[in-house]
Amino acid sequence: MSQRIRVGMALLTVLVDVIAVALAYYGGYLLREMIPWPTPIRLGPFRSYWSQLLIYGASIVGTFSLLGLYRLRRAASRIDLLYKIISGTTLASLVATALSFLALRTEQELARGIAIYSWCLSMVLVLLGRIFTGWVRKMMRRRFPVRLLLVGTGATARMIDQKTKKSPQLGYQVMGFVGTGNGGDIAGLSVAGHEADLPRIIQELAVEEVIIALPEAPHEEQLDIIAVCEGEHTTVRVYPDFFQLIASDLTISDLDGLPLLTVRDVALHGWKLAAKRGMDLLVSGAGLVVLSPLFMFIALLVKLSSRGPVFYAQERVGLDGKPFPMLKFRSMRVDAEAESGPVWAVADDPRRTRLGSLMRRTSVDELPQLINVLLGEMSLVGPRPERPVFVEQFRQVIPRYMDRHKEKAGMTGWAQVNGLRGDTSIVERTKYDLYYIENWSLLFDIKIILRTLINSTRGDRHAY
Repeated sequence: MSQRIRVGMALLTVLVDVIAVALAYYGGYLLREMIPWPTPIRLGPFRSYWSQLLIYGASIVGTFSLLGLYRLRRAASRIDLLYKIISGTTLASLVATALSFLALRTEQELARGIAIYSWCLSMVLVLLGRIFTGWVRKMMRRRFPVRLLLVGTGATARMIDQKTKKSPQLGYQVMGFVGTGNGGDIAGLSVAGHEADLPRIIQELAVEEVIIALPEAPHEEQLDIIAVCEGEHTTVRVYPDFFQLIASDLTISDLDGLPLLTVRDVALHGWKLAAKRGMDLLVSGAGLVVLSPLFMFIALLVKLSSRGPVFYAQERVGLDGKPFPMLKFRSMRVDAEAESGPVWAVADDPRRTRLGSLMRRTSVDELPQLINVLLGEMSLVGPRPERPVFVEQFRQVIPRYMDRHKEKAGMTGWAQVNGLRGDTSIVERTKYDLYYIENWSLLFDIKIILRTLINSTRGDRHAY
């Protein structure tokens, strides 16, 4: 059923794209007739442009296929989708114009205005079409979820189970867990049996997909599980360990015929470092100017609501492991750690002020860190900085933890927009931070900033 749905949704997406492109091209034709730009022109009847329309539609579908826009991912980012639609439509428009000029220049004069207007309309109409197909896809996934089996009973398997429950639009129904023994249950789901029972469990539960949630298991064990699942014709996914996480961009070399893997330096250099710093300066400078009235209003409220200073400077560890004072609007009592010493904030923390609870839920207390960004102590996006006492603890037990400090600490990060903030797993948070460092791009930063703004308006249950 799920395979038929995937094929049907892919065909529906192609059909909607074709309709959107045809409407865009016709709209471009009408606009060119109404608007005498770039030069006045008298167009012939629309039927004389059908050949160009066919070339344009074929170019769009072909380009989108090459860019993977018909491989429908379950958790695709809207920002990534928008970027691909814009770049794909632009490339397809250039290709279609070139092909039309080469193939049809003797049949019909090519109108630059039609090409420009249809290109603009295509981006809008294709995006609207994708919103429609995305809604249909979510409805189908909710009605016909993929039957999922989790191999593992530890924290990783439980986290994946929670993710599927929080995001029903992904279309997964967890059928159970496979662990080291029979019986029992986890989060209301049964432990269906041992790894040796996988063939029987897959058949009895009609499992369509298996996720191996054993990141610390030996590779030989994981390969054996993969072989069994593939023998039952199920889709297999593997939750990565730390080495697999950093192996996405390794260089393969050799030592007199012996294969070696070279782990690249993940620190930003050259134009990448300059581009990231340029965006930090631009956004932080503009943000401090635009938000200055809000800063004054919040400062007044903090001063009136509780005794003590407006700002709170806390020592955190940043780039290259060097400490710096991270600024925040004070959201707790002045003597918050007088008895407990350095501890993490917890849900319903009694040390918070009444105003502090609201500021933390909306992350408004973090806004003064724009000053840290302007001074170069932090970046807009990066791994969230920890206090020195916690860094010293984590570096002893978490592999590659200090690699987080090869980049500047950020006001927000990839881990935070995925719900890993507050009292959540440091191990999982470190994996997200390393993934961000390995896969950095300006587009990635922009996506994280936009998701942060969206999460702030909704209120974050982990922000306490």
